[in-house]
Parts: sequence; structure tokens; C-alpha cells
Amino acid sequence: MEKKLLHFCLNGEEMEVQVDPSASLMDVIRDDLEMTGTKAGCNTGDCGACTVILDGEAVRSCIMPALHVMDRNVETIEGIGSPDNLHPVQEEFVESSAFQCGYCTPGMIMSAKALLDKNPEPTGEDVREAIAGNLCRCTGYKKIEEAFLSAAKKVNSKSS
Repeated sequence: MEKKLLHFCLNGEEMEVQVDPSASLMDVIRDDLEMTGTKAGCNTGDCGACTVILDGEAVRSCIMPALHVMDRNVETIEGIGSPDNLHPVQEEFVESSAFQCGYCTPGMIMSAKALLDKNPEPTGEDVREAIAGNLCRCTGYKKIEEAFLSAAKKVNSKSS
């Protein structure tokens, strides 16, 4: 199959990459662009490990055809913070011990960021709804919810 040129913005940087027309966004991010923070879990859109933000919405990149992001904006875990300057959600996941193995964490954090970008003062119910498609097999969801809500407070205090 002949490859197609995909043009999109990834973490604020314009990208052009030749992709197989049947490739998923996750495949392009991980394999072609070598950004492995987006995790491959189920490949069916059920676990949320591959969650990225597409034009402000949390989406499962394993079931998103790569060519559907033509001329659109994609954010991955690599684009929201650095080891020296963590995003508030990343800070709170660490401070609240909201993860164990860490495999689901990038997807959880991207779901949290998408929620906080739209709703800076979420309720516990908002958080539970935002992560409904993100599965964690290692820990309970209570610490994850607490990390989301603490991050919201940090985001709000920084914007005040």
C-alpha cells in the first residue's frame, strides 16, 4: 500500500510524516515519531493507556486512524511537562502516589489535562466520568481522583 503524507501539529510542533493509510495515530506516535509515552495496551480503545488530546478532546489513539488527524492538533504526555517542570497533574500524581506500575499513568494524565482544560473546577463525579475509559490494574481509583482534584486546585491557584 502506498504511504500518504500526514501533516499535523504534535505538542506544538508541525509534523510531516509518511504513513501507511491503515496506521493508527498511536502507531505513528510510537513507531514513526519514537515518542513512547503513549502506551499500547489493548489496541481496541478499551483500556485508555493510549489516550492523547486531539483538538482539546481526550481520544484513544489506538483506534484513531492517523490520517484523521490531518491538519489538527495532538498533545501527548511528552508535550505537557518535563522532568524539571512537571504539569500540575503530573506533580499531583507523584505527590499523591496515584500510580504503581505507571503503565496507565500517561493516559490518565492526558484524560485529566483534557478535563482541566475544559473544566478547571471539576467535581469527583466529573473526574470519575473523565477517567471512565482508563483502566488501572494496580491501584484503586481513589488516589487518582484525589490527584485530579488536587491538580485542579494547583491549576486554579496558578491562574489566579
